[in-house]
Amino acid sequence: MALGKDYAAQQCSIARALEVIGERWTLLVVRDAFYGVRRYNDFLVHLGAPRAVLAGRLQALIGAGVLEKRRYQESPPRDEYVLTEHGLALWPVLRSLGLWGRGLPGAQQMRIFLHAPCGTELGAYGECPACGIGVPPAEVEMRPGPGLDLDPADPVSRSLLRPRRLLEPLDPERV
Repeated sequence: MALGKDYAAQQCSIARALEVIGERWTLLVVRDAFYGVRRYNDFLVHLGAPRAVLAGRLQALIGAGVLEKRRYQESPPRDEYVLTEHGLALWPVLRSLGLWGRGLPGAQQMRIFLHAPCGTELGAYGECPACGIGVPPAEVEMRPGPGLDLDPADPVSRSLLRPRRLLEPLDPERV
């Protein structure tokens, strides 16, 4: 049986989730939103996605309640994209996928995630082994790992080389 273009006939919560986040660019947009990317041009520069694809993914994530669009400048009007509570709930999914990907042949650790208050590296499920708690994204500090390119071409990637908390708004112009 051929796989259809959507999962509407599937009676499964995984299939419903894939309808929202199952396309390759979509999870990368969500990942970047956790990294603090909020502006369309910053997503565009960092991801390298075609403009139409990025615009479509952002609109789909807004429609699904994963992101919300917020006006940050009136003249000219400019908006940013921020994770909602529903979007923040994807952190364990991204954490697990990142760890799984790190186990693939030839993969290296690109980023290190720490519990910011105590400095302990997060466990496999996003928990702090030292404190014994699940760590919310706002308490996660991200640092470059040994596999990360330390001389990236784009300003967003250069900004992400500094230790920073997840969700902290990224300003590539400050680098």
